[in-house]
Amino acid sequence: MKKILALLLGLLGLASNASAQSDSIKTVDATQFEEIIRSDSVVLVDVRTAEEYANGHIDNALNIDVLKPDFECKAVTLSKSKNIAVYCRSGKRSLKAAAMLAKSGYHVINLRGGWIEWQEYKK
Repeated sequence: MKKILALLLGLLGLASNASAQSDSIKTVDATQFEEIIRSDSVVLVDVRTAEEYANGHIDNALNIDVLKPDFECKAVTLSKSKNIAVYCRSGKRSLKAAAMLAKSGYHVINLRGGWIEWQEYKK
């Protein structure tokens, strides 16, 4: 009986942690993202590689590659008093970065379609 209770409490803890993380991440389209990043209360982070960043990025974006082992060390230097707006090429890596940031206590805005959507939107 104790094992079952421990298992249920563990699952409940995981579910509440996942819920807290999802509350800390908001995924938006390019129109909403543009409005959000205009605010002084947002730090814009491009989580692509340095090469991808060099080939084009949103103005004023910091480049912190989510695939590098030092991503979390660099990312935790960002102010928790500001929202963190993240994007990558298509939205997959930025969602990974958003989950890592949310786990560390940040409120994150993710650009749904990434750089691809942003370029389409800006045409």
